[in-house]
Amino acid sequence: MTPTISRAERAGQEPAPDSMVDAEIPGAASPPTQRVVKVLELLSRHATDRLSLARIVREAGLSRATAHAVLAQLTADGWTVRDDDGCYGIGLRLLTVARRAEAAFPLRRTAVPHLRDLSGEAGVPVFLAERAGDSIVVTEVVGNPSAGWIRPGRRLPLAPPVCREFIAWAPEPVQQAWLATADPAHRDRLARVLAEIRTRGYSVERLVDDSTPMLEVLAGLRDSPITAALRAQLGSVITELITIDYLPDELGPENAVVTLSAPIRDRTGAVVAAVVSCPDSRLSARALSELGAATVGAADRITSSGPGY
Repeated sequence: MTPTISRAERAGQEPAPDSMVDAEIPGAASPPTQRVVKVLELLSRHATDRLSLARIVREAGLSRATAHAVLAQLTADGWTVRDDDGCYGIGLRLLTVARRAEAAFPLRRTAVPHLRDLSGEAGVPVFLAERAGDSIVVTEVVGNPSAGWIRPGRRLPLAPPVCREFIAWAPEPVQQAWLATADPAHRDRLARVLAEIRTRGYSVERLVDDSTPMLEVLAGLRDSPITAALRAQLGSVITELITIDYLPDELGPENAVVTLSAPIRDRTGAVVAAVVSCPDSRLSARALSELGAATVGAADRITSSGPGY
């Protein structure tokens, strides 16, 4: 087995200690709503199972009394069900809402068969990232990426140095505005990388091996409730740990590739989403090129088969 680059698969997913049970996220507008969402998200991740109250308490980080009250109301309203053993699962009412919500994501419906084909043929996990304003949202995951942050609903800012495949084909003023928000030390390289992405058709996320554990920790801190100033400082440190993409003369016998992303376009040619392959391993230049071509092919087929989005 080829060793992976990203090790912290379950970072941030450990059960909360007793001292943190029912802890509220600072600044949360509605802690009671937050608790309901925690329970529903947990049950949705185990949609084919039934979870005991004890497990829900442990994994959702709630007190037993709070979890019981939340589940009693959700079950009474049909959002969850309770079996004869006292275990809980997703109810039909939530399933009905989920099916209605599918209509809001036509691209996902079109992309899923192509994502599965790509994952099966390439032998790597794959996910779909869709643009939502100034953010990118993971809307579908096929396989089990080793990076813990890759999960449906995860939102990332459309900010340097990541999400380059969304910017590489944008109009020049948009590219320049994006580059202007990057660390000055990296702007020249980012400009060259954007040009290379347009030439080969995909972006590559690479990491220096020794920086991976620290990067995982810093990324978790940046996503936590902190001040804007501290978040900006963490972003700068993270940027320093990232080697931004590969330029042609940098490819060697083995190349550390975490993800590889190809654009999906709307009828105007604008990039609205990306197919992201997740080898998280060392690839030869040839293997990298072949995975890139396969990922671009899947993205192009989604573009061609879609209704224009």
